[in-house]
Amino acid sequence: MGQITSLFAWKFIRQTRGGIDRAALLRSAGVDPDAPVDPKAMIPAEAYYGLLERLDQEDGAVDLPLRTGGSMRCDDYGAFGLAFKSAVDLRGSYARAERYARVLTSVSTYEVVLEGDEALMRHHREGTRRGLRMSNEATLASVLTISGEVSTQPVQPLRVTFRHPAPARTDLHEAFFGCPVAFEAPHDALVFRRGDLAVPNKLGDATIARFFDTHLEGELAALADDAGLEQRVRIQVSSALSEGVPKISATAKRLGMSGRTLQRRLADRGVTYQSLVDEARRQLAEKLLRDTGYSLAEIAYLTGFSEQSAFTRAFKRWAGQTPRSYRLAAG
Repeated sequence: MGQITSLFAWKFIRQTRGGIDRAALLRSAGVDPDAPVDPKAMIPAEAYYGLLERLDQEDGAVDLPLRTGGSMRCDDYGAFGLAFKSAVDLRGSYARAERYARVLTSVSTYEVVLEGDEALMRHHREGTRRGLRMSNEATLASVLTISGEVSTQPVQPLRVTFRHPAPARTDLHEAFFGCPVAFEAPHDALVFRRGDLAVPNKLGDATIARFFDTHLEGELAALADDAGLEQRVRIQVSSALSEGVPKISATAKRLGMSGRTLQRRLADRGVTYQSLVDEARRQLAEKLLRDTGYSLAEIAYLTGFSEQSAFTRAFKRWAGQTPRSYRLAAG
């Protein structure tokens, strides 16, 4: 089971309206309402998503995730936040998010993708439940908020994209991000002009940044041995499948290690990289068959197959039935 910092639960709770029993809700997620807020204190991801779903029922505000993300400050994140703001520019800040997000969560990762004149700050997390979608909106809102806090210039994305369906109204999202917001998109991402990531940070200092890098490396090493590693591999594989099945070296690089190290760590857990690739392809295929209207040929492409026939054979091996039969049964 994945873990998420209790800091995020506190932030959501503090943005709710009056009349809600905040202490009871925190306890329901395994958070002590009388304890100080500690970003190192982790809670199960399922408990966190359940909390957000209860908040959605009791608060009901469409912009609750946006207000939560907008309330974040670098200092809330402890050493992670200090490393973020001491990077020399936003590209360096985002590189730290790619590398050290593991100290805050084991169920999602970040990736900067350069495409022509654009730079995408992608957030990877699998799943469709309501609480997870709320968390994804808060995550991108928080990234934009702390980016604006640290940069010497206003940070304005060209557009923002989410994989989940649009909420009842989207004007609040466009007002918060200050740009077009698309839903049911291929990725959860903030899209910037490429040059925007080279703008200096206010407190950028390479020496201080190296100090906090060392500190965070120690925190990573102190985490439970490879906790969530298999899930993080599946997330990275899923995000790359539309461009073909990624090599282990490419996935390892995104996770901040060598291919040989990743292979050894998986072997120590009795798992192979190929088995995780198969799991990632199956999970993504089932999600696309259930939740989208993509054709079977399109789903074959999105899950890394060059031909629909190869996808059909693989899916029958995974699920014991054809993709078409699975879709009909799920519908």
